Amino acid sequence: MNEQGKFIHIHPFTNNEKEFLKHKKKQLLYSKGENIFKQGAFAHHVIYVLSGLIKVYLQTGYNKQINIRIARAGEFLAFSSVFGEDVYTYSTVALKDSLICMIDKDGLKRLLMRNHKFAMQITSNNYQIEKHLYSLIASISYNQMRGKMASTLLYLSSDEFLNEGIFQNLTRQDIADFASISTESAIKFLKEFEKDNIIKLSGKEIYILDYETLEDIAKKG
Repeated sequence: MNEQGKFIHIHPFTNNEKEFLKHKKKQLLYSKGENIFKQGAFAHHVIYVLSGLIKVYLQTGYNKQINIRIARAGEFLAFSSVFGEDVYTYSTVALKDSLICMIDKDGLKRLLMRNHKFAMQITSNNYQIEKHLYSLIASISYNQMRGKMASTLLYLSSDEFLNEGIFQNLTRQDIADFASISTESAIKFLKEFEKDNIIKLSGKEIYILDYETLEDIAKKG
């Protein structure tokens, strides 16, 4: 890991706030596959993603995990530590080389209290993440495996990842862990979807050919 560049001003700050934040952060470059922080470890900082892709997951047992979401540039991680969470509640790993900014949680909390516009933007971002988590829980709880796989493909091919080359950075195991199914089942459903002309497989790449049918499978489970 290497320290990189200058702090990117992610929200509208005053000059005093910029100066204050400059002394409360540290930028680091993580290589593809490198763990950024681990579930249960002491939460020293809030993480802001400057570039790259970060996989967020829960460790649910020995060699078992559920992938929750993928964080991109412009997103915060471990934000709950600002409000008293002492440990990281999930783990993160870089899906590709990623530049992150580690921000002192107490310093960021003071900044939130002073800059209401910044606080509102954070609230809005967290609301969108919350909506995704509710959708994930519903899919895992009620959908059959085929529906889980369809929901996963819809999420990974959504507009927010349009220019990220997302599937090039994921293994079939990663995709299975997003759907909370076995790797064997994930591969089976991918082949079935391709046979039904819903998707097209090309190496690691997955192209969605029929969004309407995929959405119908996801809804019906």
